[in-house]
Amino acid sequence: MSSKFTTILLTVLIALFACALAQAEKRHKLTRPAFHPNAPYLAGKRIVGGFVIDISDAPYQISLQYNGKHHCGGSILNSKWILTAAHCIDLYSEVKPTVRVGSSEHAAGGTVLHLVRIVPHPGHSSSANNYDIALLELESEITFNDKVQPVELPEQDDPIDEGTMGIVSGWGMTMSAADSNAILRATNVPTVNQQECNQAYQSYGGITEQMFCAGYRQGGTGTCRNDSGGPFVAEGKLIGVVSWSHECALAGYPGVYARVASVREWIRETSGV
Repeated sequence: MSSKFTTILLTVLIALFACALAQAEKRHKLTRPAFHPNAPYLAGKRIVGGFVIDISDAPYQISLQYNGKHHCGGSILNSKWILTAAHCIDLYSEVKPTVRVGSSEHAAGGTVLHLVRIVPHPGHSSSANNYDIALLELESEITFNDKVQPVELPEQDDPIDEGTMGIVSGWGMTMSAADSNAILRATNVPTVNQQECNQAYQSYGGITEQMFCAGYRQGGTGTCRNDSGGPFVAEGKLIGVVSWSHECALAGYPGVYARVASVREWIRETSGV
C-alpha cells in the first residue's frame, strides 16, 4: 500500500514538474516586434536586449569609435554631418574619434570616416547633462546607398505626444550573455509622461525641456551603455538622441533622450542641414 502511494505521488510530482517547465518555456519565448523604419512603430512583446536588425533597416545609424573601438552611436544628417550626444565626445583627448557607416557590425565592414570638426551644443552641461547634443563634421562626403542614408529631422519645438512609439538602435550592452552586441540591435519603446519622468529622476535633478523619456513602466527593454548618442526615430524622424538613465531598462526609470526639436535651429545654423 505504501509502495503504491509512493508511485502515485511520484507520478503527480513528475506531471507538475513537466507542466511548470512548459509554462516557463512559454513565458520566455520572445517575439520580434514588427519593424517599419518609415512608419509608426508598433511595440511587440517585451524583449530583453532587443532584436537584431540589418543596417539597411536603420541606414542612418553610425558607430562613433575611439582607437577603432565602438564608443557611442550617432545619426547621419547629410553627406557631411553626424549628430550624436555631447557626452560621447572627449574634446581634450589626443585620440580623435572616427565614424563607421554602412555596416551592421561595429567592428568590421562599411566605411570608416575621419572628422574635421566637433561642435558640442554651447548649452551642454555635463553636470546636468542638458543639451546633450553634438555635431560632427566629416572630412570627406558620405556616398549614399541602401545601407547609408540620412534621417529626417523634426522642426523647431515640434511637440512629442505621450505614448509615441519609437525605435532605438545601437551596439550597446544587451544585459544578456545570449544576445551579442557585435551586430546592430533595436527595440521599440513609447515616450512617457514628462511629469512622471521628472518625478522619477528628482534625485538626479529632474528632467529639463531639452529632454524627453521613453520606456515601459515594468522596464525590461531599452538602451544601455554604449548606445549613447544613438537615434530615437518615430514616424521616420529623428526626434531623440540616447542620453542617460538610471541603470539599464530598470523598472520605474525610463531612458532619457536629448530632444532634437529643442535644438533644431542650432543644427541648421551650425551645419546648414
